Amino acid sequence: MKIALIGYGKMGHEIERIARERGHEIVCTIDIGEEEKFYSPPFASAEVAIEFTSPQSALQNYKRAFAAGVSVVSGTTGWLAHLDEIREECEKNGRTFFYASNFSLGVNIFFALNSYLAKLMNRYPDYDVRMEETHHIHKLDAPSGTAITLAEGIIEQLDRKEQWVSGEEGGSGELPIEAFREGEVPGIHTVIYESACDAIRITHEAKNRSGLALGAVLAAEFTRGKKGFLGMNDLLGSL
Repeated sequence: MKIALIGYGKMGHEIERIARERGHEIVCTIDIGEEEKFYSPPFASAEVAIEFTSPQSALQNYKRAFAAGVSVVSGTTGWLAHLDEIREECEKNGRTFFYASNFSLGVNIFFALNSYLAKLMNRYPDYDVRMEETHHIHKLDAPSGTAITLAEGIIEQLDRKEQWVSGEEGGSGELPIEAFREGEVPGIHTVIYESACDAIRITHEAKNRSGLALGAVLAAEFTRGKKGFLGMNDLLGSL
């Protein structure tokens, strides 16, 4: 299929490598300062655009792609205050948009494990819960979208937590997420349940960007012939 890349940094180059290995054609790449390419024939020829940029530019990137009639797969986090706007665009105007806070298969298995553990720990109020996440210094949003997804999974199952907060400490009904930005770390997420007696930790550590890039390409392949707002549950259910 014909793919456009919005964001052509390290992640964009890794997506390009994997997409070409799977037989796809990269028809257009758009990086910072190249917004005029959204209006070019090569971009309009794309069947899907894979977008990994910044929270500040993501929403406008989606709108430009939709205006060109191009479906979007996005892994950008930190823009979710506008999520309903994109859902409405898909419903009213027949757009195709695939979003995931993390495209890694391992992370999505971790999401399921996290939800199951929270459901189990709901029976044991002596354990408090907190989270830590570490990413490279280039990541602009904190906490990460993956951390927020994990936190929402916990809150859904754990009656004693009502909301997540950013920082080392939180109130009795709050789930604190401490974010670290160090070197070139691809991503480490840890959920910690702790009582006066012991602690339970589950951790996912990404070794490189390849798992994310492969997931994004698989998502792009999945969008072919589909309309609406899609996510990893849709993709994983089809594999």
